[in-house]
Amino acid sequence: MASANHDPHTTLRTVISDGPRPLSPRSACVVVIHGEGLGRRADIDERAVVVGRSQEADLHIPHNSVSRRHCEIWREGDEYRVRDLDATNATRVNGEPVREAVLQDGDHVTLGESILKFISHASVEARYHEEIYQLATHDALTELYNRRHFIETVEKEIARAMRHQRPLTLCIIDVDLFKPINDRYGHISGDNVLRQIAALVRRHARNDDAAARIGGEEFAVLLPECGAEAAYGFAERLREAVAEVLFTPGGDPQHITVSIGIAALNPARDTCSRMMAAADAALYRAKSEGRNRVCIEY
Repeated sequence: MASANHDPHTTLRTVISDGPRPLSPRSACVVVIHGEGLGRRADIDERAVVVGRSQEADLHIPHNSVSRRHCEIWREGDEYRVRDLDATNATRVNGEPVREAVLQDGDHVTLGESILKFISHASVEARYHEEIYQLATHDALTELYNRRHFIETVEKEIARAMRHQRPLTLCIIDVDLFKPINDRYGHISGDNVLRQIAALVRRHARNDDAAARIGGEEFAVLLPECGAEAAYGFAERLREAVAEVLFTPGGDPQHITVSIGIAALNPARDTCSRMMAAADAALYRAKSEGRNRVCIEY
């Protein structure tokens, strides 16, 4: 049951720019890995780089959750530092609000609904290109596969399973009543809920399973070498684990549930689109029967 609303968090945008400034020998950079401006980069040296919504900002992030001049990042001796510029939504480093902080390689800097990743001066070009590949294949919010890469994986696994006559099952997972959470508490709180649920999906999936965020509040898991009944057991364990968690969007403790639809590969479902349509039909039935349940499309 894919969301009808376009979700900017799951779409990789191609950003045309003049490119990064020439790197000094010790330059580092920040890359936008989530939200508006996805994939944009700013190189960091002694001159402070201002990040914000203003067109005049060195790294322009055009989203209302980002202040016009949100923060500045610069190099000071052997350190790289970030300073909040009295932003409406406080600048956060690895989830913690900061006034000023030293950045370490790999730190995440959150500005409203956008996230930057700091890459230190060591092998910055190679690391930057690795990050771009990560953006092309993964959802930055949850670090699961994105929809495009997941579909490519499903198509490959269908071909393998049919060639070797092996079982393959698809689960589609939808967060129940998620829109009211976003409407009441805002997208930042909603994103935190999605991260928590994604962590549970990752924890329950096996190493050979492929887990993805395929829509706003919709996830999918492909289970190779797994029939529908075994997949039902996986889905029930995941559903129960989500239902047991006490989420706190906006600081309000509450339980949030998921509904799950399951479809196994068979001669009538020999393509990705047919498997997903069958799993969607099972998910629709789970929703219509009261949510917080698992249904199989036989």
